Amino acid sequence: MAIPVLLLVFIVAELTHASDAGDSGDKSPAPLPVLSVSVLQFGTAHWELDHILHRGLDRQQGYRLELKLVANLPASRLAVTSGSVNGAVADLLWAQSRFQAGTPYLYVPFSSQIGDIVVAEEAPIRSVADLAGKRIGVAGGPDSKGWILLQKVAGQQGVSLDDAAAVQFAAPPLLSQALKRGQVDAIVTYWHFAARLRGEGGWRSAFGMADLLTAMDLDRNLPVLGYVFPAGWAEDHRPLMDRFAASLSRAKTELAEDDSHWQRLRPLMGKPDEGVFQALKDGFIAGTPAPLSDQRIADLHRLLELTGADSDNLMPAHLFYRRQP
Repeated sequence: MAIPVLLLVFIVAELTHASDAGDSGDKSPAPLPVLSVSVLQFGTAHWELDHILHRGLDRQQGYRLELKLVANLPASRLAVTSGSVNGAVADLLWAQSRFQAGTPYLYVPFSSQIGDIVVAEEAPIRSVADLAGKRIGVAGGPDSKGWILLQKVAGQQGVSLDDAAAVQFAAPPLLSQALKRGQVDAIVTYWHFAARLRGEGGWRSAFGMADLLTAMDLDRNLPVLGYVFPAGWAEDHRPLMDRFAASLSRAKTELAEDDSHWQRLRPLMGKPDEGVFQALKDGFIAGTPAPLSDQRIADLHRLLELTGADSDNLMPAHLFYRRQP
């Protein structure tokens, strides 16, 4: 019996639709690889990572960035060491300590900002030697790289700060308050706490940590902070590392070239007033590290040695990520 013409048309249409659907399914794009990073909710790295998400710089590079916001550094480090995220922000000394413990991490440069020595605007302190006989507050404890560097430079100048100064260690917010109350004459603190003080007015940098690097014949622009990823995992995901690094580079360029991006980020900075806002913005941009070279890696090794690392067991050069050509 002949099939009615109208019914035949419907059958052909359905078969064509099914064929098209099958072709479409075959051509659907593969899901983007995901890179998860733990970051302090109000930390400085969150500014550029949030910019990457807002501008879609991750997707432009062919991956998807996921952020896990945490309240403190221990939580962030636990997230990466436990494997609940792929990466986190850490300083150079932490990465070195992990390497010495047998769990190496790839170190992707983030910032060259070490810290600052802050004093009252009218204070006579303008050099390392001027700290002799003064009350000094130090953030990060006796093992912080800033304090160790300061002691090394002072020692070169014949000054033992342990003997010639009254030193106390405390958290950065407490040190800022102690300085304001006149309980200390100078504080060795993290760069963003120093920027907030300078932005408020009445406080200045006696000198910066970068000046200490210069005094030790080291490059001033060393990446002392980085994004860290378990070395084995990073080796297996090298294209993803390259894509992440490319999006970081683009984010830093955009933030340096267009102030309007910073207005959107202002809530993540704690909604500071104009003076503090400008100081934080300028400090972040100034901390953009130069691309790593053989000489800068050698300087990083020297910095590690100066801050107490075993010279026979330093992070090898391949654990320092170099920007792709």
